Amino acid sequence: MNELRLGNQLQKLREEKKMSQEEVAEQVGVSVQNIHKWENNQSYPGIQHLLKLGDIYGTTIDEFIKSDAALQNKINISEEEKEDDDELLHPGFYIGIGIMFLGTFLSLIIGNLTITMVTNIAGMLIICFYKEILKLLKDIKKDFYEQG
Repeated sequence: MNELRLGNQLQKLREEKKMSQEEVAEQVGVSVQNIHKWENNQSYPGIQHLLKLGDIYGTTIDEFIKSDAALQNKINISEEEKEDDDELLHPGFYIGIGIMFLGTFLSLIIGNLTITMVTNIAGMLIICFYKEILKLLKDIKKDFYEQG
């Protein structure tokens, strides 16, 4: 089978239908810039947009995905990340428990129960929101490097 990147396939199908990027953008409900990025392999359309494009071009999502190995790889990576999300005992669990034990130990040595309360709350927050904290830190890092 001839491997085409999704963008090249989208452009080819649009040209076969003798449609402009503006016409496709209007039917899909996105900007012309999105169509341009998709056709130039700068980004991928979401599933809902692929469904609309399939209707317009008379093809299926299956055909879009089969033709683009990079898109298949991206989907596989996304599925692996989803499996990781289901992991019960992530590193945040161990970090949070460690902080809670450390706080309890310090409060026994110092004799201050406030330390236990604060570290238990911090530990619980880390356990519950570990993945969100990591995502926030990654977003901050990304923003920092984009502005620099």
